[in-house]
Amino acid sequence: MHPWVGLSDHVRLGVVTRWVTPELVAGVLEKCGVRDKKPGALPAGFMVYFTLALALFQQDSYDDVAEQLVGAIRELSGRIPNKSSFTRARKRLGPLVLETVFRELASPLAPIDLEGSFYRGMRLAAVDGFVLDAPDTTANRAAFGGPAKNGQPAGFPQVRVVTLTECGTHAQVDAAVGGFSGGERELAMALAGSASGMLVIMDRNFPGVALWKAYLGAGAHLLIRARSPVAHRPVEHLPDGTYLARMNLAGQKGAHHAGVLVRVIEYRVDGGEVVRLLTDLLDPVDFPAAELARLYHARWEAESAFRQIKTFQRGPAEVLRSGDPDLVRQEVWAHLVVHHCLTRIIMSLAEDNGIDPDRVSFVKVLKHTRRSVVRQCADTPKRIKKFLAMLAAKVHRKLDNGARRLREADRHLKRPDSKYSSKLSYRINTRDRQPTRRVAPKVITLQPTIVH
Repeated sequence: MHPWVGLSDHVRLGVVTRWVTPELVAGVLEKCGVRDKKPGALPAGFMVYFTLALALFQQDSYDDVAEQLVGAIRELSGRIPNKSSFTRARKRLGPLVLETVFRELASPLAPIDLEGSFYRGMRLAAVDGFVLDAPDTTANRAAFGGPAKNGQPAGFPQVRVVTLTECGTHAQVDAAVGGFSGGERELAMALAGSASGMLVIMDRNFPGVALWKAYLGAGAHLLIRARSPVAHRPVEHLPDGTYLARMNLAGQKGAHHAGVLVRVIEYRVDGGEVVRLLTDLLDPVDFPAAELARLYHARWEAESAFRQIKTFQRGPAEVLRSGDPDLVRQEVWAHLVVHHCLTRIIMSLAEDNGIDPDRVSFVKVLKHTRRSVVRQCADTPKRIKKFLAMLAAKVHRKLDNGARRLREADRHLKRPDSKYSSKLSYRINTRDRQPTRRVAPKVITLQPTIVH
């Protein structure tokens, strides 16, 4: 009998255990119908924590992650099961358990008085997507697809993730996982049911009649950027210079009965290109155009959350570790669970210290959370509380308690398709690039339509 049998059930995941409790794990396993047929070294409950640890220590091997997880427990640290045992146990667990853990935890976190989290009683959220590279196996390529060039695969297969993100906290309220070959809009529609009572902001890849009806039908409101051909013919001019127009089904411009009525707001930022927003908030008095134009910038909070997942938590340009599509999905849900727990830690620290969560370093919280796993700081609620108090003291020393400064960085292509390409579009010109710098607030100028 392996020495882990009967002991690995007692392993916890550091401070993350405050939210992913043994009771939650047991309830999810029961709900998903996952049961251990006989006592083993890698029971399902332990594998939930191990899979989350794989996301928390993305750059480490199976052996290293296992040692991080049990190294402080003398009875377990002496003999680590081999990689194939962990892989088989992950397959027995499947992706649904981790997805269900995420759905049990995922929820808005912003208190009603948190600046930048609400607009006229509506919680601000953003829908956007990102992709993660998966190992280039035949199964992953068939399940997810990937970039192609001249009809041939280019790069890794990619899994697409679309999330509903709370703007004020970066908390993922809901998520959908698909393949590179699928569209973001279809995945976004699956999130509509979680957006009730929210003002949801999206970029110009998302406008569509079906999506619009799905979100409004779920009790949400929308603020979406649109390209110039979308809803460009005014049917009614409003006193503030905005106008009402119809957004119709693609290829059916004359099918007015199938379209939706939207309000179009046009403006420039610092005199740049015209930005067009579509919204279902039609009253120009109750919802001034200038306020809605300023709100669109909050969409970038979703990009900041994606950076936390992709660059800091996963690691820059890291490839997921699973060669099987189900295990890839399991990994993605594990990353979303870990990110949500890290966001909860940030919110707890911010509330206890009376500061804005934007002032708490995600990287510092990530590092200390990893240390809490190595030190097994989750044996009791008292130890978790003590660890959070220590982390709060470290965070507080690094703060000036001021507002987050407005900063800006030039956008440059950092990874061309090929460093040998002679095309000018692939060359990287950094001579005129400036470092990240402080900037003044943006000047938004409405572009009122001219009534003929």
